[in-house]
Amino acid sequence: MKGTRQSVLAAALCAASIMAAFAGLGELGYSRSVSPNLIAHLARLFGDHVPGRIESWKKFARNTAQRPGREHEQSGETGFLRPVNGYFNRLRSITDLAHWGVEDYWATPAEFLASDGGDCEDYAIAKYFTLKELGIPISRLRLVYVRTWRANAAHMVLAYYATPDAEPLIMDNLEGRIQPVSDRPDLAPVYMFNDDDMQVLRDGVPGGSRDARTVRQWGALLDKLARELTR
Repeated sequence: MKGTRQSVLAAALCAASIMAAFAGLGELGYSRSVSPNLIAHLARLFGDHVPGRIESWKKFARNTAQRPGREHEQSGETGFLRPVNGYFNRLRSITDLAHWGVEDYWATPAEFLASDGGDCEDYAIAKYFTLKELGIPISRLRLVYVRTWRANAAHMVLAYYATPDAEPLIMDNLEGRIQPVSDRPDLAPVYMFNDDDMQVLRDGVPGGSRDARTVRQWGALLDKLARELTR
């Protein structure tokens, strides 16, 4: 009987841990969700500079959330997009093979900051989650996988839509300026996604909606972010 009660208790504790992780899914990737244990773990992996880098990100998100302004640039006014784009674009650009030893690795925002660098996906992902943390609805944000002659390879950018039918503004680690997509003829979009869904693009036109986890790397990233919450 005692063994049965212990088994039930263990199962209950396990279930509570899982429920706690799912309760925090809305804050996956947020700076304020990075725990001291996760910072210590990342410091063991990447060095003593990690706490300072993570605290800088936390401070940036707090300060940016408190500033007045709009979500996008208009008539010279600065909102959330420009500071977020600039904050992450200052990080070191490095290929996954050189940085992680694999051809394709999608880092969490905390990994990106802690490891002091990443490639195009890491910039776009960190901007996406930081803008979500600042309160921009995910319906206005799309991670866009593109082909571009500027990178001579596959590439990823973050698109912001002021309204569903508006021309998107493009946030790109290869370009310091935030530009409307019409000013980026070098980009040929292949597919785009966010938390809600994924859409394949044909000649720039969405070809139907699918589960976002159809993008295998995205599903793996979300799972990794959920594990970060439990540290």
